[in-house]
Amino acid sequence: MAPPSAMVLESTPSTTLSKATINKMPSPKDDAQTIDLVLRQFRCLIADLCQQFNGGHPGSAMGMAAIGIALWKYVMKYSPANPTYFNRDRFVLSNGHTCLFQYAFLHLAGYKAMTFDQLKSYHSDRSDSICPGHPEIENEGIEVTTGPLGQGIANAVGLAMATKNLAATYNRPGYDVVNNTTWCMIGDACLQEGVALEAIQAAGHWKLNNLVVMYDNNQITCDGSVDLCNTEDVNAKMRACGWNVIEVSDGRYDVDAVVQALEQAKASTDKPTFINIRTVIGIGSSVENDAKSHGAAYGVDDVKNIKRNFQMDPDEHFVVSDLVYDFFRDIKPRGQAIESEWINKIRAYEAAYPELADEFSKRVRGELTADWRSIIPAKEAFSTNPIATRKSAGLICNPLAAALNNFMVGTADLSPSVAMIWKDKVDFQHPDLKTECGINGNYAGRYIHYGVREHAMAAIANGLAAFNKGTFLPVTSSFFMFYMYAAPAVRMGALQELQAIHIATHDSIGTGEDGPTHQPIALASLYRAMPNILYMRPCDTEETAGVFTVALEAKNTPSIISLSRQNLEQYHQYSSREGVSRGAYVFIEEENADVTLLGVGSEMCFAVKTRDVLREKHGIKARIVSFPCQRLFDAQSLEYKRQTLQYRSNAPRVIIEAYAVNGWERYADAGYSMSSFGKSLPGKDAYKFFGFDENLIALRVAELVETVRRDGIESLRGEFRDLNISGHQQH
Repeated sequence: MAPPSAMVLESTPSTTLSKATINKMPSPKDDAQTIDLVLRQFRCLIADLCQQFNGGHPGSAMGMAAIGIALWKYVMKYSPANPTYFNRDRFVLSNGHTCLFQYAFLHLAGYKAMTFDQLKSYHSDRSDSICPGHPEIENEGIEVTTGPLGQGIANAVGLAMATKNLAATYNRPGYDVVNNTTWCMIGDACLQEGVALEAIQAAGHWKLNNLVVMYDNNQITCDGSVDLCNTEDVNAKMRACGWNVIEVSDGRYDVDAVVQALEQAKASTDKPTFINIRTVIGIGSSVENDAKSHGAAYGVDDVKNIKRNFQMDPDEHFVVSDLVYDFFRDIKPRGQAIESEWINKIRAYEAAYPELADEFSKRVRGELTADWRSIIPAKEAFSTNPIATRKSAGLICNPLAAALNNFMVGTADLSPSVAMIWKDKVDFQHPDLKTECGINGNYAGRYIHYGVREHAMAAIANGLAAFNKGTFLPVTSSFFMFYMYAAPAVRMGALQELQAIHIATHDSIGTGEDGPTHQPIALASLYRAMPNILYMRPCDTEETAGVFTVALEAKNTPSIISLSRQNLEQYHQYSSREGVSRGAYVFIEEENADVTLLGVGSEMCFAVKTRDVLREKHGIKARIVSFPCQRLFDAQSLEYKRQTLQYRSNAPRVIIEAYAVNGWERYADAGYSMSSFGKSLPGKDAYKFFGFDENLIALRVAELVETVRRDGIESLRGEFRDLNISGHQQH
């Protein structure tokens, strides 16, 4: 087999550093004078970098300088020469606006791409800059794109879970092939975000002792001091959530105290650790400890003042002395030595456990551990009886999850509803947990009970996916309506090109008695408009097999599979998984058709029945196009799109879907849709209440066809028709 070393460490030079040297980090007590110089130059550099283009976030980056020295110089295990070294520690900057903090330390640590010229591109007009206003995953040394506050800490929980699961699955006595730590930097604002608390609760419950969160406690946010809106006892909250808490009273200068706290946290055997580090925002400026220091350059005069306060020449700019560079120069060879030690361990592991090592190597390379195509059932294996597509998804996903260790499947407390449990599944849990309900597990388990935490579920899934591309394929599940809660994290996954599959059940007014609070009307429009995401709505089990095939092939794109609660007719003679891969395809052809009906998901049954009524009662010939995914269709050739929708015919196109019609104007001339909220009625009655009845639909379509016969197809151009009067009544 090809060992992980072949992929991970192709160009790393050999090193003669001993294991003892690798494991013995330098001590900040021996470097006090140099550390003082680094702190002063680092803080002045941040002020200069923001001042040159008169923008950015200097305050917290300056305040956190001592924390950065502790991390990058003394504690973290990583390899600047190979930023993707598999067993590296992961660092997440959840307070991503402080990105200069990370960029500057990446430069000092010797990351090749982060040149001084690049560092100076922060807030510039350079399109080739790798120093965006928030860290972005595609750049060296950046593990996740955090952006909106709170996302990063939830991503960090996913990264820590990935380590725990891999270690429990592949480590053997004497062979800790995965044992890295996840470090996460947060600020006051991250702690106020709901997604952060969701993730904090989950991490405490799972006892992720390989997760360390460092709190830049400067007590300032954009509006002013934190006590404007928040007076909680943060330490007590963290302890109540199952975390160890360590306090550092001077995070401004006491690098040694920070290092000791980090090492103590890394040694935790029972819980994740929260390090409350007191800092001063905008330290050394005229607005230190003030909200004004948060998100704006300080001005030419104050930058000079900062330099004077730190004993630097006020007229010199962007000063990083050779002494400072020399201070960080040992990091690169130390990282190479750490990596070489790991490679040697992997080679011994291959000899001791060849089959296990072979699978581990596939995971490192981002490959699925089995032939997934052979696992998805053939069309002939599916029943012709009506079935809910949520159950169809279980028929397809569960065998995949059972066979592929890459799958990490979870739900936001809806296991009985989403049908994602496979036979003999094991839960991801701390092995010592003993629940009252008797459902227990261990860290090798791959079924995740996220609790009622939809937002964190999707953000944690992003962390799992980002650990190493392809090593994990996270699958989340909830009711479609609750992907409104998850939407910010789903969007971040799309932005980062992270493959994930989101199983969104109960996706229509057919959900029934739960009523308008649970019946999504507009949410599909959000996800159809969102870049780099595949929102797919299959009409039966065969199309469900198609959307899973698409989702598994979409290595750089998350997918939302939108599924019914209610049983749906099966269309074995018409539906096609190959057709799904093209986004839309001819479902039922009709020569010289008077109208094309676009059927989608749960409402395909209305398109098929309406076609029959149009023929029998109105003498109108209709063809049907199944349209499970707009984005896939948009990627097809113009010729295919013309052939499928017959753009140049005189037959109007009508979309039938119990959602808001927004967006369908690109493909249809008219819509039988909804613009009101739903109603609490049994599913079939809810459809009838809103006019989804084949006789009513056929009547309205017939009227449209007659209009076109009389006035020509041009009469519809630029005048999209809403045909469903009932679907527009107010709740």
